[in-house]
Order: sequence, then C-alpha cells, then structure tokens
Amino acid sequence: MMRAFRHGIGALVACGLLAACSQPNLDELETYVARVKERPPGPLEPIPEPPQPYRFIYEPDNRRDPFVMDDRTAQATMPRQGTGIAPDPLRRREALENYSLDSLRMVGTLEQNDTRWGLVMSPDGILHKVGVGDHMGKNYGEIRSISAEGIALKEIVGVGPGGWRERDASLSLRQ
Repeated sequence: MMRAFRHGIGALVACGLLAACSQPNLDELETYVARVKERPPGPLEPIPEPPQPYRFIYEPDNRRDPFVMDDRTAQATMPRQGTGIAPDPLRRREALENYSLDSLRMVGTLEQNDTRWGLVMSPDGILHKVGVGDHMGKNYGEIRSISAEGIALKEIVGVGPGGWRERDASLSLRQ
C-alpha cells in the first residue's frame, strides 16, 4: 500500500513539472520581431577603392638584360664535376643518423647464423642492433665491418661547395 502511495505522489509531481514546462506566451516576442522587421534598412557603406599597383618601368641604361644568360652566369649554373662521391639524397635516413658518431656507444656484439651484429646505445638510452651496410652518424657513415673490438665505417664528408670525400671512422667497444 505504501508503495502505491509513493508511485501516486511521484506521478503527481511529474504532472506538475510537465505543466510548468508548457509553452509560454509568445505574443510579446512576436510583436517585437514584427516591429524590428518594419524598420527601414540603413544605408550601406560604399565599397572602398582598391589600391593601385606600383608600376615599375625597367630602363636598362648599360645594365645587363635579366632575361639573357651571359657566359659567366651560364658557367656558374653548370653542375660541378666532382669525384663522383656524394651522399644519396633519395635514401631514407636511419635512426642512428640523427646522432653524431661520438655520442653513440658500442656496447657489444651478437652472432646469429654466421652473421655478426653490433649493439649500439644511442644517447637517449635505446639499444640498436646494426649490421654491415647500415648507416649511422651525421656524416652519412656506412658500416663496413663489425668485430668484437669495434665497428668500422666509411663516412662521406663535405669539402667546399658541392665537393665530397670519403674518410674512415670507427666506433670502439667500451667496457
């Protein structure tokens, strides 16, 4: 019986709340909107004039023609003939090429199926497994050999504008 009484009271409260949420009188709002719509529109501001572009007239007065290439300019734009040594710009850089060679540390080797791998620790504490042919260091260093004592690399370093040369580098095992 008490349960039915509670349900009855709950139903009455719900009905009261629904009656309170009924649609309000909108007459006042509708008259305000009608008054605003009856107002005459105000004048529009005129469109501003676009700025005039700056005009430049080229008068050569013994200057070189910028559209004609002379011998000196043509020679400067020619590619330089080098030794043929250059880094491959299309090769995807490897993780250890983000660090200079002196910041890397060889911590050991690993042998598997007659293949020797080097274990190199990067400055951020990540251990990397490297093999012959992998790259490391900022100077495009390619691993040539891995021994128990260290890793031998061949780096490509820049010499002057457009010039490159190879040099040997190594990473020794630190105890």
